[in-house]
Amino acid sequence: MDDGSRDRTADVAREAFGAAAAGIATSVLVNPGNRGKGYSIRRGVLAAAGRLALVSDADLSTPIQDAGRLLAALGAEGRGLAIGSRALRDSNVEIHQNMIREVMGKVFNRFVRLLTSLPFHDTQCGFKLMVREDVAPILSRARIDGFSYDVELIYVAVRRGLPVREVGVTWRNAPGSKVGMLSDPLRMLRDVWRVRRWYRQGLYDTP
Repeated sequence: MDDGSRDRTADVAREAFGAAAAGIATSVLVNPGNRGKGYSIRRGVLAAAGRLALVSDADLSTPIQDAGRLLAALGAEGRGLAIGSRALRDSNVEIHQNMIREVMGKVFNRFVRLLTSLPFHDTQCGFKLMVREDVAPILSRARIDGFSYDVELIYVAVRRGLPVREVGVTWRNAPGSKVGMLSDPLRMLRDVWRVRRWYRQGLYDTP
């Protein structure tokens, strides 16, 4: 997914995947302008063809090899989703964010747990494995286009009884975060509140 980048990102991705994935159907989707992380994830997962959808940030802060940990966490049932975490005992954070961003992330997670009663320690890690048939009905009705899409997906999945497992992964901070220091966290907290209200109003119910 290319979220309206202004350089050759889409062309480079097409060249790389075209060369590396001979015989495998691949697609590089380009948004009509910058639409946000939530919009991009929804569009990508819903357009995918596989039974499983692995979501990974482009900077590969979590190495792709850790997908095996998430796959194992889905278990024999193979339902729901597994979310990577930087906050568990078996997590391996090799390169940390600066102290301010780390503290902000922990404070945000505390608010998420308070507002939603979710038990997870890190909803915002960009490494997630989803069973598409389970999450597609949620994503097709999801409303959050920005960074807090994770909370929306996880909150509705848990309320619907889908298994959600948190898995410690390796994580290496890459510079150049697009999350604003003040405006984005406030917007994300507002979104968490809205998700809870929307769920109570039945806006995520399938027709």
